Amino acid sequence: MRKLPTITLERIILRPFTEADAPTVQILAGDRYVAETTLYIPHPYEDGEAEKWISTHQRDYQSKGAITLGIADKEEKHLMGAISLGINRTYEHGEIAYWVGKPFSGKGYCTEAAKGLIRYGFEQENLNRVYARYMDNNPASGKVMKKIGMQYEGTLRQHVKKWGEYYDLFHYGILKSEFELEK
Repeated sequence: MRKLPTITLERIILRPFTEADAPTVQILAGDRYVAETTLYIPHPYEDGEAEKWISTHQRDYQSKGAITLGIADKEEKHLMGAISLGINRTYEHGEIAYWVGKPFSGKGYCTEAAKGLIRYGFEQENLNRVYARYMDNNPASGKVMKKIGMQYEGTLRQHVKKWGEYYDLFHYGILKSEFELEK
């Protein structure tokens, strides 16, 4: 059975979640700051939700190739957020998504994590393209996409509705050939 990878980067480690991470996930993801700028994180984040979410990761990796990893400090090992790469084998592309808790935002952790997971996707999973999207109320996520070399590909106007409001989705992508050029 294939196990989820661990990816060691300069300041952080991308590692599989464990059940012991559930309380931290509930605190970090349960913060309205995180929930309001993501499509699928609920608020409030109810008891048991983190455990349920974590329990799906290995199964999703086995069945779909979806990679969901915790973003953890390399030295202190504490969990700071999450990153995922949904893989479509037919088209050899993947969608990356990420979040970090409020105490860790603005410090470059998402940029480092995204770059590391994209490299993994191109080198280990044989992807040709990786894309991402963000809601217009989360420009920080767009800055991460630009920093890692993604190109703006378009806007889907009022494409999603969260908490009674419509949001535009901005789409970005990067090809393996473009990523290799920037090594």
